[in-house]
Order: sequence, then structure tokens, then C-alpha cells
Amino acid sequence: MPLPLPLPSFASPPLPCIGPQTALFLDFDGTLADLAPQPEAVQVTADLIPVLAQLAAQLNGALAIVSGRRLADLDGFLAPLRLPSAAEHGARHRAAGGEAICLASPDLQAVVRLATALAARHAGLRVEVKSAAVALHYRHAPALETLALQVMQDAAQGTPGLELLRGKSVFEVKPAGISKGTAIDAFMATAPFAGRLPLFAGDDTTDEAGFSAVQRLGGQGIKVGEGRTLAQHRCPSPAALRQWLRLACQPGARHPKN
Repeated sequence: MPLPLPLPSFASPPLPCIGPQTALFLDFDGTLADLAPQPEAVQVTADLIPVLAQLAAQLNGALAIVSGRRLADLDGFLAPLRLPSAAEHGARHRAAGGEAICLASPDLQAVVRLATALAARHAGLRVEVKSAAVALHYRHAPALETLALQVMQDAAQGTPGLELLRGKSVFEVKPAGISKGTAIDAFMATAPFAGRLPLFAGDDTTDEAGFSAVQRLGGQGIKVGEGRTLAQHRCPSPAALRQWLRLACQPGARHPKN
């Protein structure tokens, strides 16, 4: 049974510096970009892509996106960048050299059938079918949380090799044993990430596996927003996180080893 996460602290340490030996891992929704009513409605700020490009250059390529999004979605939002990425919570992986790897291709037919049948009966539910996962969003129907949870739990238990993941107003059925933590571990075993100190920023319960991984490797986690977390650091909002990234790009910025 997982250990309970610590309660939020009112006195979080200052955000760490992005140093020359940092391996930087960033979630997308709720971290780099503000959450939106629908996944496709997310807006990327005008300066985000130049900032990410500059940081990737400063870190000699040791910057990766670690997200529950599909890889094609991430590339669309961050075009023309094609950063190393772990998509769908690590089920799809693109290494620094550009090669894309599929780590799991589960049979999702039963999950899709159950989720879409539920959404057809209840307005406000939305089903998102990915290549290795199925997400049921209930942001616009919060009263249906318990019912949505039961249906997705049954769907996960009915197909071997799948597990349920809980996020912000979403239940997702995905391959078991694959997480943002395993994705970060995989990056850290290869160039240009190997030998660096990992730093991961995320906002959701789905990011806790990533915080656990980086801190086990001697690095640091940054929780964006409220909620219980394992991360040592806390940032109030995506806007504040983006400002932290911008400051790291400024000429003469101090970069002590984190």
C-alpha cells in the first residue's frame, strides 16, 4: 500500500537553480501550460518555446518533457521543437537522438467500450483514447466522480497488464509498471542525461512517481500548485514556473550545482 504523501508546507525552500550539470524534466499540462477546460484548448505562451530551446542548448540537450499527453500532441504544442519526451506516462519514449520507442501496446478495446458507453449516458464526461491508454475526464461532471472511478477500476481489472491512474479530474487506464518515474530512470541511464543531477517539475498526483525517482537519484522535485506531495520544493503556479525557467536563461544567471 503506498505511503501517504506529506501535507503541503507553508514554507517551501526556494526553487533550485538550473545548473550546468542539471538534467531537467518537465511535465506539460498544469506545469509548463495552464490547465484548460478541454485538453485541446491549452494555450502555450509566446515565449515558452524560445525559453525551452535556450535551456536545452544550455544543458547540451539534457531537457525532456515527461507527460501523460500523446507524443504527437506534445510536438504540436511545442513545434518546431522535438525534444526528448516520455509521452503517455512513459509508454511512448523519444530519446535524445530522436528515435521513438513504444514500450507497451496493450489491448484497450474493453476499456474503450466501457468508458465510451458511460460517456454516452452522461453529459460532461469525455473519453480520450491514446495509443497505450484511455482517459476518462470528468472535470465538467464532478458529481460523477464515484461512478467514473468504479467503471474505470472495473475496466482496468478486467484486462491483464493494465492499471488505474488517478489525476486531476481524470481517471486513466494505462500499462501497469510504466510511469513517469520509470521514464525518468530510462532517460538518466543514457546520454546526455547520465551523470547529471535530475530536476523534475510537475503538478499532479501522476507526477509523484517522477518526484520519487529524481529524489532517489539525488535530485530534486518541484510541485506546481497545491496538494500533498513528495517533492521538496513547491511553486505556486505554471506562470511562476515559467518565470523560473526564464530567469535561468538570462545572461549572467547564477548556476550553482543543485
